This record gives sequence, C-alpha cells and structure tokens, in this order.
Amino acid sequence: MRLDKFLKVSRLIKRRTLAKEVCDQGRITINGQVAKAGSNVKAGDELIIRFGQKLVTVRIDDVRDVVRKDEAGTMYTIVSEAPVS
Repeated sequence: MRLDKFLKVSRLIKRRTLAKEVCDQGRITINGQVAKAGSNVKAGDELIIRFGQKLVTVRIDDVRDVVRKDEAGTMYTIVSEAPVS
C-alpha cells in the first residue's frame, strides 16, 4: 500500500493530500530511509513521523484498504514519542 494512503486509512493523518505534503517535505522515514508518498509500506515496517516539534515512531502491524474508524488504531503500534531537539 502507498504510504500516503496508509497514513490516511490508519488515521495517523486525517487527509490524504495532507499526508502527501508531509511525505514530500521529507518528514517521514521508513526503516531509516526518507520516504515519498508513493513508497510501499508493509507489516513490520517502522515509520518515524515529525509532527511539528515531536517525533513519533510507529510500527505497522496490519495493512488494510478499508477499516472502520474504531479499528484504525489496530493497524499500528506507537513505539515512542520524543520532542525534536
């Protein structure tokens, strides 16, 4: 699945266009490498997302095209949250 679509479906970022912009700004890495919006993600990948002054590390547990809002949190596990230094 594309990274921008995963971010939207998992509700880490609310809109796909916003997810694409964040990817294009180089604020997301997959397994240590800077990712583009079209990068493929799979279960087991680790994402590091920079939200403003916070770094959020997320491990992907499941990749699905359609998910209900209350089940979206089961697609990933937050590994850590740290302030940007």
